[in-house]
Amino acid sequence: MATGLLALLDDVSALVKASAASLDDVPAQVAKTTGKVSGIVIDDTAVTPKYVVGLDPSRELSIIYQIAKKSLINKVFILSPAALLLGFFAPWAITPILMLGGAYLCFEGYEKVHSLFFPHHGPEGAEAAAAERVVTAEELEAARVKGAVRTDMILSSEIVAITYSTVAEQDLLNQIIIMLAVAVFITVAVYGFVGLIVKADDIGVHIAKTSKNASFRSFGQGIVKFMPLFLKILGYVGTAAMLWVGAEIIAHGIPPVGHALDDLVESLSHIPVLGWLVKVTISALGGVVIGAIIAQVVTLVRRVF
Repeated sequence: MATGLLALLDDVSALVKASAASLDDVPAQVAKTTGKVSGIVIDDTAVTPKYVVGLDPSRELSIIYQIAKKSLINKVFILSPAALLLGFFAPWAITPILMLGGAYLCFEGYEKVHSLFFPHHGPEGAEAAAAERVVTAEELEAARVKGAVRTDMILSSEIVAITYSTVAEQDLLNQIIIMLAVAVFITVAVYGFVGLIVKADDIGVHIAKTSKNASFRSFGQGIVKFMPLFLKILGYVGTAAMLWVGAEIIAHGIPPVGHALDDLVESLSHIPVLGWLVKVTISALGGVVIGAIIAQVVTLVRRVF
């Protein structure tokens, strides 16, 4: 009896040690996965601030919180379980879904590039409907949150799918822990930074008004003046990130293309920054081409129906 109990305790101890050793690898896996989705994270960070532009400044952080909360719920309770189920029952579907998401990112990025060169005036979507009637601030805020959550859902789907593809070979416990850790870390990082961005001008005004030091007052005024330019640059970065991430996802879904891109970067490995820039540039240009093709197909379908 005692021998059996000792054997059982040995088995439990070995299991605990194996689990601990496995969990030690979680931070490294989270860091690795976060690096892989960095383009999407940049895009998410760059896109979100536009949803609070023009609204009551006192509501900005509340709106960001609403979007962040729904984003985290989507990642943890909808997208991550869906990815795990797909990985178990239909692993072959992961790559096509990733490629569809990449195509959507290319399309969205192309639309933004096209609007830069061929601008059209007037509101769109929910705000176009709002322009036809008088709406309350609460209704406009709800429409903005809904639009932001819809965009975030697409980007979050890509983040979760890429995360799963990174941990697919690991045991189920590690998959769950890493996917949840990535979901929480990225959501907190993205929306924490977005909150800082949208309140930066208020921080600048506060410093400029309350500081007794002339240098600090100038610094505060500089923040206020710089933020509109920064938001504009961030918008361009977000568009570029959409295009390069979308095209790169599609490229790696087509092995010959993905291998060619990797070989090109490898040939420039002696200058890592140059290799990265070449990959991003080629991917972004490819994203524009893919997005343009999809836009033509969408236009044709709209005309037909």
